Amino acid sequence: MRLKPTLAALATAMAALAAPGVATAQQKFVTIGTGGVTGVYYAAGGAICRLMNMDRARHGIRCSVESTGGSVFNINTIKAGELDFGVAQSDWQFHAMNGTKVFEKDGKHSDLRAVFSLHPEPFTVLARKEANITKLEDLKGKRFNIGNPGSGTRASAEELMNALGWKTSDLALAAELKADEHGPALCDNKIDAFIFGVGHPSANIQDPITTCGARLVPLTGPVIDKLVKDHPYYASVRIPGGLYPGHPNPTPTYGVMATFVTSAKVPEATVYEMVKAVFERIEDFKKLHPAFGGLDPKDMIKNGLSAPLHPGAVRYYKEKGWM
Repeated sequence: MRLKPTLAALATAMAALAAPGVATAQQKFVTIGTGGVTGVYYAAGGAICRLMNMDRARHGIRCSVESTGGSVFNINTIKAGELDFGVAQSDWQFHAMNGTKVFEKDGKHSDLRAVFSLHPEPFTVLARKEANITKLEDLKGKRFNIGNPGSGTRASAEELMNALGWKTSDLALAAELKADEHGPALCDNKIDAFIFGVGHPSANIQDPITTCGARLVPLTGPVIDKLVKDHPYYASVRIPGGLYPGHPNPTPTYGVMATFVTSAKVPEATVYEMVKAVFERIEDFKKLHPAFGGLDPKDMIKNGLSAPLHPGAVRYYKEKGWM
């Protein structure tokens, strides 16, 4: 929720006092929409804000993170002007730009702008060890958490089910739990499995594996092959072996990229400072979460980006000679 003008003016004045040398008129507040607090999106937003706030005395921008419902929520809330930045799956960035899938009703989000991409996000199915789920087809007739409405995971789960020719009635239960709820529900025997698009390693996956011996389920076969072939924002990926107890070998699946997006309405200088904060300290950024370890700046400015790059991002990338 936005601050009322009087409160915003007071907060701006206070922030100026907290950052000597910055004129009151220059003080700005930006918010990054992320996901559940145990997911990598929240960690990514926190890492970006941490680097941004290190230079606040110079640029006068205070960055904060908000835990949200995920990709689709973030994109819609940026469009509404209630968030400045957000993390979103590459497929939902694509659909927002083209006014397809869950964005069809409201049409193309023509003001959506890409900033950079982050880590790969394999679609991850985790099942109770007692549920006898060892492959994709075994999920039929089970209690399966397809994610909360408004999340990228939910939209992707629906796309997968459509590709399989399944309806929710083909499941014993189509649960709609949020990312922070599905692990405990799995271990409490309230669901048999859940799907989650996430970078690895993730506490969200680690906890149920450690707590109740949950097992990763590979997502392979002709249906998956066709999904990857027909959708350029998908890729066949593997969850590396050795990340989680009892999983020494890689788990084949498919996935998307996590991307960082904003609106054309956000000032060029603000986006420029955000991008500069991350890339000038990219080695520090990579150390802030294991999922960021393999990031390469030259891939980050293009992989999984369907929306046009924001001019503030382009300015920095051209300065670095990357464009």
